[in-house]
Amino acid sequence: MQTHDLTSRILVVDDESSLRIVLSQVLADDGHKVTVASNGEEALKLFREEPFPLVFTDIVMGKMNGLDLLSQIKEMAPNTQVIIITSHASLDTAISALRSGAYDYLVKPFAELEMISNVAFRAIDHLRLADENSRLLAALKEKNDQLLAANMALKELAVRDGLTGLYNHRYFQEALTVEVLRCRRHSRGFSILFFDVDRFKTYNDNNGHPEGDRALRIIGEVIGNALRASDILARYGGEEFVAILPESTREVACGLGERIRQLIEDLPFPGEASQPFGKLTISLGVATYRDDGMDGSTLMETADRRLYTAKSQGRNCLCCEG
Repeated sequence: MQTHDLTSRILVVDDESSLRIVLSQVLADDGHKVTVASNGEEALKLFREEPFPLVFTDIVMGKMNGLDLLSQIKEMAPNTQVIIITSHASLDTAISALRSGAYDYLVKPFAELEMISNVAFRAIDHLRLADENSRLLAALKEKNDQLLAANMALKELAVRDGLTGLYNHRYFQEALTVEVLRCRRHSRGFSILFFDVDRFKTYNDNNGHPEGDRALRIIGEVIGNALRASDILARYGGEEFVAILPESTREVACGLGERIRQLIEDLPFPGEASQPFGKLTISLGVATYRDDGMDGSTLMETADRRLYTAKSQGRNCLCCEG
């Protein structure tokens, strides 16, 4: 019978040379690669050098008996199958060995040598089954991990804007609702920054949509880099962006908004010379929870109104009040 190399290496341990010869001869004739040891200490040394998948060991030996060897083998390699060899007088000890993790036992003298072959092949089949189960479980885990990663990627895509990679309008609305509820519950505050790219249609018409898309990505990146990790930035739609600033007062939000406005004004964009005043710029409106409203829709209406005010005041500016 052909066996897999992993499970055909067998260690035979017995202090009786005649028994070692019988066991090793039968197992070798069955096609196994057999290594012999005359005592537990020698067997343990061989096992430490290269663990065996299958071990035959007598129970009664010198300093280290079969139970001690079984215990140390199982500690080093729990999957190794150990077959105990005992006499009729030591059957109780063999049963104890089974409880300690031995695969099976043989009673000497052997009634038939075929018993040695049979128990070896059963143990090897057990090893093969365990190995196959491990590979199947590993494959299943890999598939589950891939499925989990795919689901997470799909969820991420569902809340991200395809052009800029920022959060989308849907996610922003959900985040705004959560932030309002948090602030109501804990008597906290937050602010909203509402951005709009000035005369973006003119920029698109003069430079083409690909260049316009690139400009939106750059603006989103500049805004994102200026925000904190706890802030939430989304593309609201078209050339509009919006940010939730947790724990931020009106003064803090206005200071941040002005800094972002200046960053965009100072940034060179290809083809911006065709824009009015020769620059691609943004306008901003600010709204603060409690001062300007106690719900998301009211806050967004206020931020939008102030953004419109900034536009009517000549664009490239920030409106915090009014």
